[in-house]
Formats: sequence, structure tokens, C-alpha cells
Amino acid sequence: MEETIVSKKRMLSGIKPSGDLTLGSYLGAIKNWKERADEFECYYFMADLHAITVRQNPADLRRRTMEQLAQYIACGLDPEKNTLFIQSHVHQHAELGWVLNCYAMFGELSRMTQFKDKSAKNADNINGGLFTYPSLMAADILLYQPDYVPVGEDQKQHVELTHTIARRFNSVYGDVFKLPEPYIPKVGARVMSLTNPTAKMSKSENEDTGRILLMDSPEQIMRQFKRAVTDSETCVRFDKENKPGVSNLMTIYAACTGKTFEEIEREFDGQGYGAFKPAVGEAVVETLRPIREEARRLLADKAYLQDVCRKGAERAGYAAEKTLRKVYKKVGFAAR
Repeated sequence: MEETIVSKKRMLSGIKPSGDLTLGSYLGAIKNWKERADEFECYYFMADLHAITVRQNPADLRRRTMEQLAQYIACGLDPEKNTLFIQSHVHQHAELGWVLNCYAMFGELSRMTQFKDKSAKNADNINGGLFTYPSLMAADILLYQPDYVPVGEDQKQHVELTHTIARRFNSVYGDVFKLPEPYIPKVGARVMSLTNPTAKMSKSENEDTGRILLMDSPEQIMRQFKRAVTDSETCVRFDKENKPGVSNLMTIYAACTGKTFEEIEREFDGQGYGAFKPAVGEAVVETLRPIREEARRLLADKAYLQDVCRKGAERAGYAAEKTLRKVYKKVGFAAR
């Protein structure tokens, strides 16, 4: 009897190594990636090409890129089950990015919320890369013909533009690109800053009291949670609008423990924030402890990490080249 081979659906995502990975990065994205390795064919990359739209210290960028790879693996992304690679190691990203620039309209790019935000924050460096960032992001996605792209709410606009560019290209040249679906995780998808719970916990946040890094020590983590903003009530209750600080802490606690908001409310009924904040801190400490220890071990094994990079780039490059060759042929480039 012949065995039926069922091909897995493909998923792709990446994070810029422009800052250290945070608890928000883990609970909002990486934790979910790990759980999908058996169900999907997964491609995950360090988006270093995107990082240079803002000026970077070269040594820091190199260090963070390798640290991020080690942390991905420590978070449970097995390189044998997932294709892990560095974006700049796969030249097809930049090549397709240029082609898609020619199919993205000026008006579409100028309406991107992230371009407006970053322009305001980097007024002395509003460069072409910052403006055409979404075309490169479209290339990152479309190169691999994925079925799903796990993104945060703040990236939905980019996936919608990717669809627009892909449809425009397909309408001229036929069925070249698959249109992937955005996948938005529900619990823990948006972890907010501990000091400003109306803003997302950021990798590049200057005020470090607002964020938890994956490599923070238990003492640092507990200190950050003791400083976390709450409100004048003492009641542990989920109310995003009126109690953003407490609701953020409940979201983190739920993601680390698997408890529902109702269970958390019952657990801390009548106890106040003096008991609640340290409990959230302890849950985070225990969640991040094995990740931090394994990442340190991996960073000491440079040969292993370089081997993961090489193999990942080879696998990613093979998939990317198939799409790029098709695109080059369609637009009329002479064969190499």
C-alpha cells in the first residue's frame, strides 16, 4: 500500500535584530512559533536588512543578530524542524525587494503608519530604505510562497500592502505569488510596557524599566515588576480601558501560567497589588530561566551557530531562488 505524503502548509516570520528580544517578543510571537513546528513548514529569520533603516552600531548589530539566533533556538525553535536564517545571507530578499519597489505605488508607501512614526522619531534620517521598507517586507514574505504570516496587529497594514503588490503583479504576469493569510495570536499578542501600559513593550525602548529582556537576571525581572504601573484601586480585575496597567500584568501572568483572567481574579481576590506584582514577576522569572541558561550555552558554541546559519541560508536560498527565477523570467530579464 502506497503511503500518502501530505505536504505541510508553510509559515514565515522574522524579527529585526535592532534591539534585544523582550518578554513581549517571546509571548507575542516566538512562543507561538515553537508550537507550530510540527504542524507547519516554518521559516524564521533575523531581519538585519530592515534594521539598517535606522543607524546601527555595526558591532552591536552583529552581536544582536547572533544572540537573537541563539535565543530563538533556546526558546524551542529546533533548527532541524525550522529553517532559521539571517536575512542578509539570502541575497534574493534584496533582489526581489527591488523588483517589488517597481510595483508599489508612491502613495501606498507614504500612507504606511510605521513610515510616519519612524520619520517622526528619526527626523534627521528619513531615508529611502525607511520609505520602501514595506516593499522589502513584501519580498520577505512572497519569496517563500507561505500560507500564513504570524504578525502583530501593528503589522497588519504591511501584510495588506503585500497582498496589494502581489495582486498587481499577478494581474500583469499570471499566478506568480501566493497571497498569504495574516495570523494574529490572541493571548499575549500585545504585551505592553510596564511603565507605560498604553504603549507596546519595545525592543528599542530607551527607558529600560518598561521592558523585560529574555536575558535579564531574576533580580532585574523582579525589580521591573515591582516598579510596574498599576492604578489607585487595589482590585486585580481585567479592564483594558480603565485599568491598562493591571490588565497588562494579567495578560502576562495568563500567558506564563495558562490561567484565565477569571482564575487570576479569584486567585488575588482581596490581596491587592502588593501580592499580585511579585507573583507576576515570579511567573516570568520561571518562564525565562531555561531560555536564558540555554541561550548562554549556545552563544559559547560559535561553531554550532555558524553551522545553523549556513544550513538555514542554504535551505532558505533554495526556496527563494525558485520564486525569484520565476519573477525574473516574467518581467523579462535575460537568463543568467
